[in-house]
Amino acid sequence: MPGVVVIGGGWSGCAAACTAVKAGAAEVTLLERTDMLLGTGLVGGIMRNNGRYTAAEEAIVLGCGDLFQAADAVSRHKNISFPGHRHASLYDVCLIEPAVRRVLEQFGVKYHLLARVKDIEMTGDRIVAVVTDEGEKFPGDVFVDTTGSCGPQGNCAKYGNGCAMCIMRCPSFGPRVSIAGKAGVKEFQGRRADGSIGAMSGSCKLNKDSLAAEIVRQLDEEGVVVVPIPPELRKGEGALKVKCCQQYALPQFNENLVLLDTGHAKLMTSFYPLEKLRRIPGFENARYEDPYAGGIGNSIRYLACAPRDNTLQVTGVANLFCGGEKTGLLVGHTEAIVTGSLAGRNAVLHTCGRDRLELPAGLAIGDAIAHVGEQMHTAAGLTRKYTFSGAEYFVRMKEKNLYTTDHAVIRERVGRLGLAGVFERSHGAV
Repeated sequence: MPGVVVIGGGWSGCAAACTAVKAGAAEVTLLERTDMLLGTGLVGGIMRNNGRYTAAEEAIVLGCGDLFQAADAVSRHKNISFPGHRHASLYDVCLIEPAVRRVLEQFGVKYHLLARVKDIEMTGDRIVAVVTDEGEKFPGDVFVDTTGSCGPQGNCAKYGNGCAMCIMRCPSFGPRVSIAGKAGVKEFQGRRADGSIGAMSGSCKLNKDSLAAEIVRQLDEEGVVVVPIPPELRKGEGALKVKCCQQYALPQFNENLVLLDTGHAKLMTSFYPLEKLRRIPGFENARYEDPYAGGIGNSIRYLACAPRDNTLQVTGVANLFCGGEKTGLLVGHTEAIVTGSLAGRNAVLHTCGRDRLELPAGLAIGDAIAHVGEQMHTAAGLTRKYTFSGAEYFVRMKEKNLYTTDHAVIRERVGRLGLAGVFERSHGAV
């Protein structure tokens, strides 16, 4: 039975670690460079909006829904709507990280914090070990790269508005290091519509105590507040084009401040000048919690995606798989969890000499992985971002009749394909 090493403790890495255990790995090690798991999941908070509901329920029926259920358990609000989005759940960003740690501990995953991988050791086209800043080596039979696609600071300065002091905390814990890149893989970068590189994270967090009491009351009770922006204080629709989260690049997000309650007040814009923000009634004392410099910018992402097949094996490295933003221009926690889940399982199957799992296009998850895999090899595709919750891919979901919130339909769909509980099967029973 193989030993699996997962590098990167975001949603995708945590999912990969869990499914590797379920697939029968002898030992699973998860390495995270900071002092907390989840990365952008520490400030995200949105689940189950639009087609993400379908994908989450598919994952649960497939047998890789543990992290979705953990998020459900700490959700502050369920079944809420906001511009362009329906039936969303908002998990509490202050409770989610300990909840995910408990899931990893339940599965026996050995996770190491403050363990930034800086290098790898290879024999031929195989990785044999990764090396941390402290010089500690972690050997493995197979590796999963879930290091993400944002950072270091220089990239945010080059392609954005400088380091905005976001939750990635590069100055404190060191920059992201791509395992695929270290292995000699030629990675690619997402682009904006104008051809410039990268995309900006799509939301900020405001301290609730800095907002008017009525806004806080409505957030706590309803989960969402929409505040019209006076025309003279709007940033303009051009500001929507820099967002990685194109499902939120709707006119309503230029004309209004859209706030969601995730523990903090999640402001659905990449950044908003503080002086303008404080001129809007109710926001006179507004203060940013993430990024701290949310008045001028946000983190830049999609700077290091890996070529891969639809089983999420990285092209050119015999024993490397990838999940999350490493897989291509997929946006969101749900997208990270489902790709990480597939990578973790296939890492074990591959090492055991068994056929890897390719999820069919009859499932939203399988179709999204394959579609993005095709699109990222086209010039136009590199300028788009793909998500179950909106923009181009959600349109595709509806056209292919993949979007549904009917649990019975999803169970029947997965069962008809013979995949119910497939992620629960140990490699010896595959």
